[in-house]
Amino acid sequence: MRVLGIIPSRYGSSRFPGKPLVDLMGKSMIQRVYEQAKKCTAFDTIVVATDDHRIFDHVKGFGGEVVLTSTEHESGTGRCGEVLTSFSDYDIVVNIQGDEPLIRPEQLQLLIDLFSDDSVEIGTLVKEIKQEADVRNPNRIKVVLDEKGNGIYFSRSPIPHVANTPHSAWLEKNTFFKHIGIYAWRKNTLTALLNLPVCPLEKIESLEQLRWLYYGYKIRTVETTIETPNIDAPEDVEAVLALLKAGV
Repeated sequence: MRVLGIIPSRYGSSRFPGKPLVDLMGKSMIQRVYEQAKKCTAFDTIVVATDDHRIFDHVKGFGGEVVLTSTEHESGTGRCGEVLTSFSDYDIVVNIQGDEPLIRPEQLQLLIDLFSDDSVEIGTLVKEIKQEADVRNPNRIKVVLDEKGNGIYFSRSPIPHVANTPHSAWLEKNTFFKHIGIYAWRKNTLTALLNLPVCPLEKIESLEQLRWLYYGYKIRTVETTIETPNIDAPEDVEAVLALLKAGV
């Protein structure tokens, strides 16, 4: 089983333009993501996929593998699909988030290990929610699982709803899971997903994975106890720097 890791990286971010190149104690964010991913020995190849020559040249400069992709992609999934056309002899594709400079190799290994089960088409990570505020936070994506660990539904809303119980007691009544947005696909599955039309659920929730469920694909999850901070806006940099200084 040959495994390809792809790190989508855009220069143009509405909240933080140029963030892949932000300096984090002497290394850029994209270099830190790349080096962390390389620590996972399950990968045969890891490549950065970017639409920007500045990122392309930077990755080349630190010795990383990188490909230049279209500027038209609306998601990292589409960018991964374009890269796959040049790496067709791989079996599993992992979309590694380009804004998580502290990503842990053991998280990636957990995800890849899912594909030892031949029935798994798509894999992703979940983590138990410990704070009631996270259950209600629309920026924390919740997921309900079936008995095999497949995601039944993903939502920005609190799911499942705990009837006849105040929100403050929900964690006492049910185990809630948040979605950690790292995906892996079998090669043929990813190719098929790219041809699916947008569905109503995806539009309503603004969650791409609902398109896959809508058209009958299963998303197998595995639970992680790790959640590393991402950099979405300039104010997120200090939290990551503090952890780097602490040797995390």
